[in-house]
Amino acid sequence: MGLIFDAVAGELPLVRRVWSARCDATTDFTSVAKGSSMIAFARHAGSWTVHLRGPETGATALTCPEGWEFFGVELRVGAYLPLFPPAGLADLNDAVLPTVPGDRIVLDNRDWEMPTEQNVDVFVDRLVRAGLLFLDPLVEEILHGQRPRSMSERTAQIRFRQAVGVSRRKLLSIEQARQAAQLLTAGESIAEVISACGYYDQPQLTRAIRSVTGHTPGELRSAVPFLAF
Repeated sequence: MGLIFDAVAGELPLVRRVWSARCDATTDFTSVAKGSSMIAFARHAGSWTVHLRGPETGATALTCPEGWEFFGVELRVGAYLPLFPPAGLADLNDAVLPTVPGDRIVLDNRDWEMPTEQNVDVFVDRLVRAGLLFLDPLVEEILHGQRPRSMSERTAQIRFRQAVGVSRRKLLSIEQARQAAQLLTAGESIAEVISACGYYDQPQLTRAIRSVTGHTPGELRSAVPFLAF
């Protein structure tokens, strides 16, 4: 019991995962750093709040209160709402959207029907069609060092940070550590993870893992509880 979490792959191009969680008892957990933004919905005592959340550059100790329910979408890296740039939402600096009676969300001076976990993809699609949710098509190229020849390195980095909320270097370091954490929790040895993920030595791996997950490599191999989408 405690925190019950589930996630499935998104069916829309801009959605990486649709997730849900509920807390049958107050539970402490660690949220792992991540480079993507998300739209999250929280419900307690019949009332909803809607959060726009940016990337997280480090692990965060959180508490899931008893009786709360959550669901949301983790967006593909490079997908964002231009009205709420990801850099301004980073590290739990959420924008909380206003709601009005009838479970309606106010966004861009319009009210929108509150989605459910089952139809949140419809809500996302409506935002895309209204031009409120956008995917920068060059983010993936820039991430892999394949920026257009006509674009300077400085311009590419500014554009990447505008769409993602963190620098390319920071995102790569987060993804590297997340991959290492997944291997460790799967039972791989520390030496194997150092080699597979490109770290110089165990101290470098430990620093990266602790920053991104809040735990040491040894703790991850012991299956400590943490939440990574």
